[in-house]
Amino acid sequence: MVTDEEQVSDELAVPARLDRRLRLAQVAPPIEPIPPRGYGGTERIVHELTRELARRGHEVVLFASGDSASPGRLIETVPLALRGQGFTGDASPWFSATLLQVLRYQADFDVIHSHLDFHSVLLGRVAATPVVGTFHGRLDTPFAASILRDRPAELVAISHGQAAQQPDLPWAAVVHNGLSLRHMPFRERPEGSLAFVGRIMPEKGILDAIEVARLSGRTLRVAAKEPWLANEVAYYEDVFKPALARADVELLGELGPADRDALLASSYATLMPSTWPEPFGLTAIESLACGTPVIARRVGGLAEIVREGVDGFLGDDAPALAAAIDGVAGLDRAAIRASVLERFSAERMADGYEQVYAGILAARQPIAGRLAR
Repeated sequence: MVTDEEQVSDELAVPARLDRRLRLAQVAPPIEPIPPRGYGGTERIVHELTRELARRGHEVVLFASGDSASPGRLIETVPLALRGQGFTGDASPWFSATLLQVLRYQADFDVIHSHLDFHSVLLGRVAATPVVGTFHGRLDTPFAASILRDRPAELVAISHGQAAQQPDLPWAAVVHNGLSLRHMPFRERPEGSLAFVGRIMPEKGILDAIEVARLSGRTLRVAAKEPWLANEVAYYEDVFKPALARADVELLGELGPADRDALLASSYATLMPSTWPEPFGLTAIESLACGTPVIARRVGGLAEIVREGVDGFLGDDAPALAAAIDGVAGLDRAAIRASVLERFSAERMADGYEQVYAGILAARQPIAGRLAR
């Protein structure tokens, strides 16, 4: 029996190869700077991709907040990233401003690569320049199918699990996220505590992480994004903080990259008990790059990262995840690290996107040729 994920995977071959350097726009959300100072998964991917494409000789222009850094030209979409300013209002006007800024310069590019999720669909409908849109968030929302009808751009998913949420969409490709991971610290003999890195929200399963720590009798160290929006603050105060009494939990706040990496490397295992269809899971590949196994719920793209019994264990609820911790001692941390460095590198991610760019340009070339005649 063919699963939805296998069917989606079979339809994603991109035979074209890139044979020239391109003028590329990389379009980031206005919420966090590039690279982010702390939390910011999408922004970290934009940073890695922009840097690797520039290293390969492409002319890359980054559309992002004014406090961002780029290996090439930076075009400001907002003076300062919104979260850093403490902005908690409706961000949609700033996304619209970003789209308008991109459209002003669209003639300068061979391809526009948008990381604005559903806003990429609008950009693809109005831009004359080819648009590639990568989805970094969830696609199981009620409005998703309606917005994605009549694909206006080359749309890319970051996992087969994510793509399978919209199986009727003719995805251009699935391109797994990648990071520069060789610098990640490695410890053969970790401490006995567990790690949780992410947002303090229901979909990230923080209450289950606390329960796993309680059932396993281990300390849980939490490195989490500072609550920002009203619903995040309410959940933090009304649900999360009262739950802390259930187990031994150490709150570390929102860590910078070096401290976050050190936390992952020193932990016995990293918990990812997400209750939503996790589109990918950057924390998973970072943890594995440190040699630290991942204990995760069997959802979304996590099953494409964590090989059961090799990189960690997958389960369906807190008791199953807690029971899996007994098997962590038998895993080879050095082998875990070696595998993830090859499977989820920034170079491999850039290879995938170069194929997508080549495919979209090859598809448009015959049209351009006819118009020229």
